[in-house]
Amino acid sequence: MPGRGAGVNPVNRFDRLHVVADPDCPPEEQPNPRTQFLIDGTESLLTKNDSPDVGFTYGLNAYRGCEHGCAYCFARPYHEYLGFSSGLDFETKIMVKLRAPELLRHELSRPQWRPQPIAMSGATDCYQPAERQFRLTRRCLEVCAELRHPIFILTKNALVTRDLDVLSELARHQCVGVHLSVTTLDPDLAGKLEPRASRPAARLRAIRELSSAGIPVSVLIAPVIPGLNDHEVPALLAAAAEAGARRAGYVLLRLPFAVKEIFTRWLDDHEPTKKARVLDRLRQFSGGSLYRSEWGKRMTGEGIFADQLRQMFDVSCRRAGLNQEPITLATSHFRRPGGDQLDLF
Repeated sequence: MPGRGAGVNPVNRFDRLHVVADPDCPPEEQPNPRTQFLIDGTESLLTKNDSPDVGFTYGLNAYRGCEHGCAYCFARPYHEYLGFSSGLDFETKIMVKLRAPELLRHELSRPQWRPQPIAMSGATDCYQPAERQFRLTRRCLEVCAELRHPIFILTKNALVTRDLDVLSELARHQCVGVHLSVTTLDPDLAGKLEPRASRPAARLRAIRELSSAGIPVSVLIAPVIPGLNDHEVPALLAAAAEAGARRAGYVLLRLPFAVKEIFTRWLDDHEPTKKARVLDRLRQFSGGSLYRSEWGKRMTGEGIFADQLRQMFDVSCRRAGLNQEPITLATSHFRRPGGDQLDLF
């Protein structure tokens, strides 16, 4: 559908009943779903994970679902826990946590909280289009700036530069790092694969603006799709480094649950001549299947092609001057509302 990454609305794996579209309905008469914003009344905000594959323990998501509509998004199946579909529902029914800033302040103010870098977001994009209206990400950053609490951001939207003032204040206390996700340098491919995210040139400009403002920036190639964008890795890293990125990482395409159906349908619709090669190569990364969930393997794959990708990435980083030094966030400046700093410990 125009402006959407998913061409289908797969059955929710937890539901016994589901709606089937009329197969005789002409394409031009099929409904084009509009985005709906629904209030999420959650009473907690920070989520904890124990995965060794990610570099953080606590994540913060002010939104559930994502209007960017990336066809490959691994977070799509989370929407099924809400009674929705991983497909069009995920990108058209956006849950909004209106109390996110207040909840964040409350949780960071608790006596038992020990400051540590928080990831925003751990799943859906904190700068998706809804942020222009609701400004929850900015308000959460303002809480962190006030408390001088470390936070790092992962986004593929150039809207992050709107908040340069707050990010600069956080950077003054070594409390922020920004990771820009860039999947391809091809604007046409990006438009089909990530229909409502910023185009590649805008993301590179965002890297440049953030870096020029003294904010530590990394680039994340996520996902690397074998047979589709893997050949772009050297050029993408070089472009990000030239724009001011200091570090880089990558994540292999992940297709859990209904994401397999959504992404293979996307290949049928947009890259049919590459479908067989992409899926065959992905199976070679994943031990013969389209997805393996084991920790230590799901992010990078295994086998000869995974080794080749890793070597190409490492060589390209060295040539571009990336990953020469770590980006560390400080906890020593943290201050609770109405209290002293870490001498409370």
